[in-house]
Amino acid sequence: MPRAPVAAAPNLRRRRPEPPAHGAPLLPPPGAHDAARSPHHCRSSSRRHRPVNGCTGKMGMSVAEAAVSRGLHLVPVSFSSKEKPDRTIQIGHTDVRIYGPSAREDVLSSVVDEFPDVIVVDYTTPDSVNVNAELYCKFGLPFVMGTTGGNKQLLYKSVEDSKNYALISPQMGKQVVAFVAIMKSMSEQFPGAFSGFNLEVLESHQASKLDTSGTAKEVISCFEKLGVPYDMNRIVKIRDPKQQREMVGVPEEHIEGHAFHLYHITSPDDSVSFEFQHNVCGRSIYAEGTIDAAIFLHRKVQLKDSKRIYDMDDVLREGYK
Repeated sequence: MPRAPVAAAPNLRRRRPEPPAHGAPLLPPPGAHDAARSPHHCRSSSRRHRPVNGCTGKMGMSVAEAAVSRGLHLVPVSFSSKEKPDRTIQIGHTDVRIYGPSAREDVLSSVVDEFPDVIVVDYTTPDSVNVNAELYCKFGLPFVMGTTGGNKQLLYKSVEDSKNYALISPQMGKQVVAFVAIMKSMSEQFPGAFSGFNLEVLESHQASKLDTSGTAKEVISCFEKLGVPYDMNRIVKIRDPKQQREMVGVPEEHIEGHAFHLYHITSPDDSVSFEFQHNVCGRSIYAEGTIDAAIFLHRKVQLKDSKRIYDMDDVLREGYK
């Protein structure tokens, strides 16, 4: 395990953020996201409805609750990634019926008829990204894709060919997106500024996240443009709860939902060091960003904007709050 991240780990503990507040009202429409990655549908009209596919997961549920909290009305249907008997869960005052994958086309068809102004939010699984996107495009349903993975080129092509509207972003936390944008800007304006420096990276996420953080990869690519070469295989991925508590300083209550990142760079003689760090406890930052993204996309659809594909950078540039 690389020395620098471990040595810097105590800083993570000292500077960890306060746990996010709970209970703040959000506004997803009927069927907002699933924290465990699931698709959601949202409709924004005077009542702003949004449907959610897979609100049985932690992320999906967080998005749905955020939507309700901010005054949106959830579309009362959602999808599960597995074939399960029809069942209903309650989110706020809305009873959301959960359907299996085989019922998607029939259910989406009825959603289009009943909620013509709907926005779909998708937090499913990587292997469902392209199949779901093609389905949304088939029905002309604007969607927010927060799920990572899948064939990105095919995803964009599906939207372009169908002339549908979509907001695609693997990172929905607006403040994290802003941080990455700052890093990109610095790397473009000052290429090679850190030539000769060494980089060590540590990232800690809940054990259920098996892949390497996409955000970490983006930040590392910025450091490479700044003149710091790095082998992605050297990233220190912490998934063990005991290490997360003792070495990284993740609060016990957020072991199952967090994102702690540390980037430590040092000069060749170790006389100069820089440290970049962003720690997220819980899922509220992603849920709130997802709702902002859905509202932003709905506005673009209503304006019949000529641009059809957006990302979270577009949301930030517009300054939507």
